[in-house]
Amino acid sequence: MPTLSRPETQTRLELPPRRALLAAQTDVLVVGGGPAGIGAEIAAADAGARVVLAERYGFLGGNATAALVMPLMSFYTQRPTPERKGAATLLPTDHGPGEAVVAGVLARLLERLVKAGGAIPPSLATGYVVPFDPEWFKLVALDLLDEAGVQMLFHALASGVIGAKPVEGAVFETKSGPLAVRARVTVDCTGDADVAVQAGAPFEIGRADGLVQPMTLMFRMAEFQRAAFESYVKEHPRQWRGVHGLWDLVRKATAAGELELPREDILFFATPHQEEVSVNSTRVTRVLGTDVWDLSYAEWTSRRQMRQIAAFLRRYVPGFERSYVMQSGINIGVRETRRVVGDYQLDAEDVLGACKFDDAVARGAYPVDIHNPKGAGTVLKRLPPGEAYDIPLRCLLPRGVDGMLVAGRCISGTHEAHSSYRVMPIVMATGQAAGVCAALAARRASAPRDVPAREVQQELIRQGASLRRV
Repeated sequence: MPTLSRPETQTRLELPPRRALLAAQTDVLVVGGGPAGIGAEIAAADAGARVVLAERYGFLGGNATAALVMPLMSFYTQRPTPERKGAATLLPTDHGPGEAVVAGVLARLLERLVKAGGAIPPSLATGYVVPFDPEWFKLVALDLLDEAGVQMLFHALASGVIGAKPVEGAVFETKSGPLAVRARVTVDCTGDADVAVQAGAPFEIGRADGLVQPMTLMFRMAEFQRAAFESYVKEHPRQWRGVHGLWDLVRKATAAGELELPREDILFFATPHQEEVSVNSTRVTRVLGTDVWDLSYAEWTSRRQMRQIAAFLRRYVPGFERSYVMQSGINIGVRETRRVVGDYQLDAEDVLGACKFDDAVARGAYPVDIHNPKGAGTVLKRLPPGEAYDIPLRCLLPRGVDGMLVAGRCISGTHEAHSSYRVMPIVMATGQAAGVCAALAARRASAPRDVPAREVQQELIRQGASLRRV
């Protein structure tokens, strides 16, 4: 097994000062091209701003494409339907035809994906999730940003900020050396709040004991024989529930020493391709995605788990006899790291109580969904049927920092609330809201927190976002 030792002492070295080349000046700089960033970039451009995107990879999509987080989870209000025991749908079965609470940029993306054959539209048949193809996701997102006139800088990793009070842009490490982008407003869509923390924003990590939700390396299995699997589930109805199960087979393989996982079942989803499944079953606990030593350990541990799971599926599960891993994530999927402390902190009561706010700029209806930070088990708490909660603009404003907004899973909220708003459709909605606010602030030459929430709401509605009428 590979080993990687942490340095015994954290000695800081004094390095020579570096100079960064000024690469661009713009109205709005968005750091990160994942779902939150895509929402922010398109929204800011639609609101009339000049926009620069800086992305660490050479493609768009973030966790949707780099980490293969598939599918897009439901963005509809929940209306439970009778459970279909033994149904081998590979899709959630607990959503009825509720209301879509995320639209706007997400709706544009999905329309293009479906038209290209790169996604299956949400419906009762899909459990109101959206199975998509990650390669089509990359291409469609690229087209949307290009059409919006967004200037894209790829292979750029944020390493610092320009200015402090207010923030005036960011510095990036690139193959061309350090580059700087000046901006009237910067939007941090890194997921880990990398830029906001560099700017001095306060933040929290994990729950009370400091532990965060586990990481998961997702992967795609090809040559899956769906009919054979469905026949097995029909004959063994207690072994599968919606998208997860195989409990007895997992126990059998574990007892035989062939499977060693910190979870009790197998979870996978359908994709747009008939003979393929997306597997979400690796689990690495007690690691933090902002610690490079933890990330290194998580990468090799999860890939060993992937090898075990693939072998288990081929040996034990009907329908997988000829299957193989066709693709794994470029990097492991990280559910939770830093959460910026903003002007308001969303909590579990706000989410489960479907709380409404006067400065609402996004909505969510996804359950509180906490994968056990210590090992097996997942906590799932649903909102009342037909209800959604608001996310206030204040959650996007880092406390004590001007010239910047945050969007995505690093917005201001508790560990419990985060487990709901971290999913990609809601992340894209907060990105769209941040992009609009940033564009309006740039136009007014004011701080983002000085932009009236009513103006942000009006522009979001003009862009087709789903907001409760306030």
